[in-house]
Amino acid sequence: MLKPNRNYTRLKDSYLFYRIGRKVSAYRAAHPGEKMYRLGIGDVSRPLCPAVIDAMQEAVRDQGRAETFQGYTPENGLPFFREAVAGYYARRGVTLSLDEIFVSSGASDELGDILDLFDPRSEAAIPDPAYPAYVDASVMAGRRVRFLQATPENDFLPLPESGLEADLIYLCSPNNPTGAVYDREGLRAWVDYANRRGAVILFDAAYEAFVQGDLPHSIFEIEGARTCAIEICSLSKTAGFTGTRLGYTVIPRELVREGMNLNAMWLRNRTTKTNGVSCILQRGGAAVFSEAGLAQIQENIGVYRQNARTLMAALDRAGIRYWGGQNAPYVWMACPEGMDSWTLFDLMLNRIQVIGTPGEGFGHCGEGFFRLSSFGDPEETRIAAERMEKLLGSRE
Repeated sequence: MLKPNRNYTRLKDSYLFYRIGRKVSAYRAAHPGEKMYRLGIGDVSRPLCPAVIDAMQEAVRDQGRAETFQGYTPENGLPFFREAVAGYYARRGVTLSLDEIFVSSGASDELGDILDLFDPRSEAAIPDPAYPAYVDASVMAGRRVRFLQATPENDFLPLPESGLEADLIYLCSPNNPTGAVYDREGLRAWVDYANRRGAVILFDAAYEAFVQGDLPHSIFEIEGARTCAIEICSLSKTAGFTGTRLGYTVIPRELVREGMNLNAMWLRNRTTKTNGVSCILQRGGAAVFSEAGLAQIQENIGVYRQNARTLMAALDRAGIRYWGGQNAPYVWMACPEGMDSWTLFDLMLNRIQVIGTPGEGFGHCGEGFFRLSSFGDPEETRIAAERMEKLLGSRE
């Protein structure tokens, strides 16, 4: 008899955002027509920028002409999009060859699929709190997980601990959910550890476009990363592709373990398991990295940054401690009065109709914290911030 993958029995009963959705649906059913203010799930609200729309519309027209029709695309991506990505990295002094860039349908897919490259008996080190898919994908694959505590004491940026024995290391910077960003010294500590250990860092750079100042956008800005890191990125938050689905993964040719080249392994994996990403989407993705595209997406990101400032100002006035918001689209607030995070969720939903994300859903260390997203409509964010300030400030 066929046996199912019993690793699924090790998963939590319900996925974080599914549980939130059920609570919100129940409230809506009991209060039909009441306005809700969503500061929870990290979906964007700004539309695709004009440069992207123009490029994709032209690509659609090309599909209607025999001389420009594009059938199957190369599984690792069309050259023009990979050239655009390489040019984007070159702006920060990172040199990539085109065969080190693999086009994907987004970071979430890659973060799960990339585990095919590693022995399931290997151990993964995952910060706590973290994006839940890191843990769930590892558990589904049968992998052991060691949690790295991310707390206010280490600014939610754990570093290698004495005695740590990890084979895979998940790092997300800027971080989801805490908004914390590693500086160069912090990333260098992880790169040095991974090279000594023979481990591999899976670096989630989905929010790199929000980084300001001299903080690193890519782990490949750190010397030594090419022999120990894979970087996974997405245009979802960079350019509003959450519903369009396009991303890329960088695997250096120098990344070798036990004589096996991970770049070559991933190429073999992709040519076996995928048929590539639509040419239309890749045309739109290349336009993101044009001069016009980069300027236009920064306008959208500027709206989200202002939303974050609106939320932080309200929390300041309410006397609530928080982190993030400066170089990330998330504000990570401490729950007031020692409240647990699901109690705060229920309070905000029922009293002021504001929906955030309970920190407990991101891991044990997330309990007592609450994530606010700045991806919403500016006016709705302003109203939500005012309601939060009134509710939480009055509890002093």
